[in-house]
Amino acid sequence: MARQTNELRLIGGRYRGRRLPFPNHPGLRPTPDRVRETLFNWLAPVLQGARCLDLFAGSGALGFEALSRGAVEVVMVERAPVVVRQLRANAERLGETHLRIDQADALRWLEQRAEPFDLVFLDPPYSARLLDPVIERLIRFDWLTAGAHVYLETGFKNGLPALPECLELIRDQRAGQVRYGLARMQPGSENQVSQSME
Repeated sequence: MARQTNELRLIGGRYRGRRLPFPNHPGLRPTPDRVRETLFNWLAPVLQGARCLDLFAGSGALGFEALSRGAVEVVMVERAPVVVRQLRANAERLGETHLRIDQADALRWLEQRAEPFDLVFLDPPYSARLLDPVIERLIRFDWLTAGAHVYLETGFKNGLPALPECLELIRDQRAGQVRYGLARMQPGSENQVSQSME
């Protein structure tokens, strides 16, 4: 039986049209092209020069797209060794040097000393319900710069999580079975955690 080949296509910026392979792996599903196009239209005013965290990197669709469109640095975090190997191969394929790929569990990774990011992508496996604990750690461990943006993606049936007071949901859409949104850190609130998350 022929081995299935999975590819994602970068849709904008200097890598536009480039195709990158990704492995068959349980739960790995690149953010759909339609959603990515909408998301990066939202982010166009803030992406140039941004430091970005792609916390559940998977295929790397969001992180590589951010680099293609002007992010100054991307850190990808991915737990599965086979997926990490392909991410590193794809970074080499692009000749991309403004990228760090860490093999780690996302929740544990967030408990280290923070280097705050301007933009964080959160699209964990829909069934894992990880958005709440991840957002709590982003705030508690000071991973977000003042005015940082956080992308949230989940299954439509799950819905987006309730956010702490320091994060304002500024965009919210549905595409098929995907629910996604964009939140922004409120000025002066980067070190506050909502009581609802305690």
